[in-house]
Amino acid sequence: MPRPTLLYVTDLAYQARGRRYCDEDIFLTSRLREDFDLALCHPRDAAALADGFAGVVVRNSGPVLAYQEAYDAFRERALRNGTRVYNPLSGRADMAGKQYLLDLTAAGYPVIPTVDRAEDLHRLPATDRYVVKPRLGADSIGLRIVPADEVRDHIDGHVLVQPCVDFVYEVSFYFVDHDFQYALYAPHTDRRWALEPYRPTPEDLEFARRFIHWNALGHGIQRVDACRAPDGALLLVELEDLNPYLSLDALDDKGRDAFVAAMKASLHGFLGSPSS
Repeated sequence: MPRPTLLYVTDLAYQARGRRYCDEDIFLTSRLREDFDLALCHPRDAAALADGFAGVVVRNSGPVLAYQEAYDAFRERALRNGTRVYNPLSGRADMAGKQYLLDLTAAGYPVIPTVDRAEDLHRLPATDRYVVKPRLGADSIGLRIVPADEVRDHIDGHVLVQPCVDFVYEVSFYFVDHDFQYALYAPHTDRRWALEPYRPTPEDLEFARRFIHWNALGHGIQRVDACRAPDGALLLVELEDLNPYLSLDALDDKGRDAFVAAMKASLHGFLGSPSS
């Protein structure tokens, strides 16, 4: 039988702080070629090329803001034509902007409390500093830390506001479909991408899985970013469901092999199922 064909969307030239996206995608595509006939393209070219493939894998393509019109055209065409896109375009988290942080706050989930109106600032814990981030931001673009006496001047309908949490460390949980794969953490708060393996507790995994279940993606790769608050609780920072960087270079060979096997199995299942 013919092998499934994949269009792998990536920007090999994207410069990320503290990470080399291109290395990760060079590695992943070299392994996916064991199972799939595969071609790479830049996100600006995805809409024009997608129809010739069984599926489209969106990986380290950089912040959508850099090519918003091209992404919107790709998304509209894929939805119209029933193109199988991995991750599926039904994601409710970062794929759709930062509104989910407001929704999860209102629903009582363990997330850094978030508001978008000056009249709601009283709903946040008392603090002398706030984090102000764009609703459509990514990769910390546009993120600012402002003192309490200035925060109202920054609320313009296009930003979200959170208390500035003096967390102990940041930790990320990586999932393929609904299956946990590995966790990494940054033990040094001033070096976000100096990651080390992290052994999660059952409570940690229960925390992360709440957000995976909430997002309800049947297939795909997701990263749950959290911080350990001073009281020991985990709070969600972001739920990345569009093109999460995987930090595979922080894993050993066995860990990378296990992730590749899980991703291959997920893709085979995705391409063999009805379009999502």
